[in-house]
Amino acid sequence: MLSIDPASLSERENYKFLIGSIIPRPIAFVTTVSKDGILNGAPFSYFNIVSSNPPMISLSIQRSKGQQKDTARNIIESKEFVIHIVDEQNVEKINQTAASLPPNESEIELAKLTPVESVKISVPGVKEAKIRMECTLEHSIELGGSDAPGCDLIIGRIVQFHIENDIYEKGRIDPNGLAAVSRLAGNNYAKVGEIFEIERPK
Repeated sequence: MLSIDPASLSERENYKFLIGSIIPRPIAFVTTVSKDGILNGAPFSYFNIVSSNPPMISLSIQRSKGQQKDTARNIIESKEFVIHIVDEQNVEKINQTAASLPPNESEIELAKLTPVESVKISVPGVKEAKIRMECTLEHSIELGGSDAPGCDLIIGRIVQFHIENDIYEKGRIDPNGLAAVSRLAGNNYAKVGEIFEIERPK
């Protein structure tokens, strides 16, 4: 078995080990609004649950050469954002939003996604997602980097859930109906696949 010190590797080498090892990763499609009123949208796979009491999620947004991405800057400035779950039906359009656009152009328009008003925050979501979560910023933390921070860790509090009727039953979400996709390495994604059950020990 290989044993490697990450301090001896470049950022890209560590990145490849991380995204190849920590799989599958859920994908958050995040909408934010810039101070100029531009609706921004981007997918992120450094994303997960933090807490259920209160409901909170984490989102790690990597910087490029120390520069904040539009999504991180917009969240920190407005303190609001919407998280959408990426699924088999919307993944093609969501993938288009990963294109590098200037801050004054909307990825939502580029991908022909449909904005939909939120209930408790001013940032719109998109209609094409079966699940979306309106969030407010709980914490933002600058992490890593030798000269400048390497990423912005965002902790968001969910203030409103929106769930498509067809996938909801008695407080539970049907995983097959949701058909969420996950991120692997390179250009690879994965579907949910076979589901199996193991009883948790008492």
